[in-house]
Amino acid sequence: MNKPAQLAFDLGYQPALSNDDFLTADCNSDAAAWLAHWPEWPARTLVLYGPAGCGKTHLLTIWRRRADALVITPEALPGIDPPAVIEASRAVAIDDVDRAFRGPESGVLLHLYNLVQESQGWLLLTGRTPPSAWPISPPDLASRLRAAVSVPIREPDESLLAALLVKQFADRQLAVSPEVIRYLSTRLDRSFAAVRQVVAALDYASLAEHREVSRSLAASVLAQRDAAE
Repeated sequence: MNKPAQLAFDLGYQPALSNDDFLTADCNSDAAAWLAHWPEWPARTLVLYGPAGCGKTHLLTIWRRRADALVITPEALPGIDPPAVIEASRAVAIDDVDRAFRGPESGVLLHLYNLVQESQGWLLLTGRTPPSAWPISPPDLASRLRAAVSVPIREPDESLLAALLVKQFADRQLAVSPEVIRYLSTRLDRSFAAVRQVVAALDYASLAEHREVSRSLAASVLAQRDAAE
């Protein structure tokens, strides 16, 4: 009788988000350099944009610690008091801000933006696309954000892809051989999303099947993925 697979539960994991844990490469070096030069920014607002999983939140977390910044989610924007925010800290960050232009949060964001400028503070925004693609209203807010300094983060090259695999396996406390990393890095799409998805799938499969993350398990997971697609 075959032994049934163990039920695997997604208990989550805590990614390492320190400055030392950030992997700098050609695709993200401009963004990292801009944050490293704070507070000597030529403008008060900086926008970082790029695909999901590219490191925007990691960079925002590094800057939050360095600037002692307040971080606001798009969901929280409608309920904040912009003057109180600026009184607490002149450095403010909003992650995934491109989700914040469909309701009352737009007016709050315009007020916050203006107060940052008046107080000579700093505003760091992140999104998946550049401000030119954001459905921004009112027009005053649109013109301000589209004039902000915007820095892209591009998809990784093969060397960064391999480094991302190592980091994400380490974040999940999974020991993986260089052979597995080489195998995966030559077969995955060069995207942050592909890395995140395959590492999560291997973590689940390893637990469910009581197996280490080996080349054979990696091959099995990739085959299942390809069949599903």
